[in-house]
Amino acid sequence: MADSKFLMKKLLSETRRAVQDYDLIREGDKVCVGVSGGKDSLTLLCVLASLRKFYPKHFDLQAVSVSLGFDNMDLSPVQELCDSLEVPLTIVPSQIADIVFNIRKEQNPCALCANLRRGAVNDTARQLGCNVVALAHHYNDIIETAMLSLMFEGRFYCFDPATELDRSQVRVIRPFLYVEESEIKQYVAAAGIKVVFNPCPMDRESKRAYVKNLISDLSRENKSLPQNVFGAVKRGVWPEPNPQTRKRKEDK
Repeated sequence: MADSKFLMKKLLSETRRAVQDYDLIREGDKVCVGVSGGKDSLTLLCVLASLRKFYPKHFDLQAVSVSLGFDNMDLSPVQELCDSLEVPLTIVPSQIADIVFNIRKEQNPCALCANLRRGAVNDTARQLGCNVVALAHHYNDIIETAMLSLMFEGRFYCFDPATELDRSQVRVIRPFLYVEESEIKQYVAAAGIKVVFNPCPMDRESKRAYVKNLISDLSRENKSLPQNVFGAVKRGVWPEPNPQTRKRKEDK
């Protein structure tokens, strides 16, 4: 197993590249990390906590976790990690689980749940004085989102590296654009990060899980498929990268 310091160095390099390519963090930003307790958001918190120590544009860091209302959801590992990183954590109580499964009785609850969680994080971030919300969408999430959109919506779409939200008056950024999920898994294992158990009954049974498995199957015959989809998103959906960094290799 690779050393956690070596893995962190690689994650920092890829994150800094994304931040510079799309001007994600600016001087004086107050960045709120939406932390679910899963491997992706916990790793993003660690990386940004390290990045703020040396990045030339100074920024502050906060963390927000939304308690979904499941009785067996324990966010204490998030609190422990935030304490060790010296990042303030705000836990937002909610009844999202009750709304999605009991009141609305959604057949496909993931979209509504995600929207409610994002709204809670964005609103809380603004209340804390943050102007930026960082989400942990990574390289594989981008590929899956594009495929989901194509297969189930009939359009080629993916979220942008940065999105300005007028209602909540925050800028949503995704610094993990170039980070692969496998790299996150390696870092979590090497660093001994405690991941929060996800009690949601739909975990690993969503359309996203289906598409993730489909991409895995298709990639056995066409190993360049993930890179091709990512490149198509970069060229056809996203804005041009920062001119100062465009000379670097565009795709992984």
